[in-house]
Amino acid sequence: MIKVKNVLATPKFSKTSAMPGISWSLEAKATCPGSLDSNGGLVAACSTCYAAKGFYNMPTVKAVRKHNKEDWQSDDWIDVMVAEIDTVRYFRWFDSGDCYHIDLAKKILEVMKRTPHTNHWFPTRQHKFEKFLPVLKEMQSLDNVVVRWSSDGINGEIIEGDCTSTIVQDWSQAPVDVKKCSKPDNDGKCGSCRSCWDKSTKTVAYLWH
Repeated sequence: MIKVKNVLATPKFSKTSAMPGISWSLEAKATCPGSLDSNGGLVAACSTCYAAKGFYNMPTVKAVRKHNKEDWQSDDWIDVMVAEIDTVRYFRWFDSGDCYHIDLAKKILEVMKRTPHTNHWFPTRQHKFEKFLPVLKEMQSLDNVVVRWSSDGINGEIIEGDCTSTIVQDWSQAPVDVKKCSKPDNDGKCGSCRSCWDKSTKTVAYLWH
């Protein structure tokens, strides 16, 4: 159990040119228990994690994610997050890292409930752990939330789930009827596409990078 801190929360957000909104993130790998296979090695999809190299290795970028790992434990974090993102229409959780602690998951659920006009995209591998399932399912039941369960493979494997994602090395591996991410054909940007936030899009396929 993580002890809640009696300090004021100061969440830090990421804003990429690719996405239509902002995101809140943690350290890659260090907060990704679902990235490990049964032997303790990284699953294929995480073996060349984009969030563990390049821009993400800059000290200022790493510092933001380390800060957030401490900050979410603040006792007013929910209230502050709601105030910060209530006017944001498209919000992404974890463009790096994952929801590694059940108490964090419960806090995020409350933020989602209190920001009904914000569309939340919550990609995760925490569906592998039984104790997270009730919270993830409650998140998914909200009209403004899409919880996408991430596949571990890089060859178009599709896992069970209401909304999922998969990775392919080239589009020839993409299963029939999945939504192909439009970013590779749109200068690396989402553009007008909002499929990741759309419950009617069962599976999104991303190119491995």
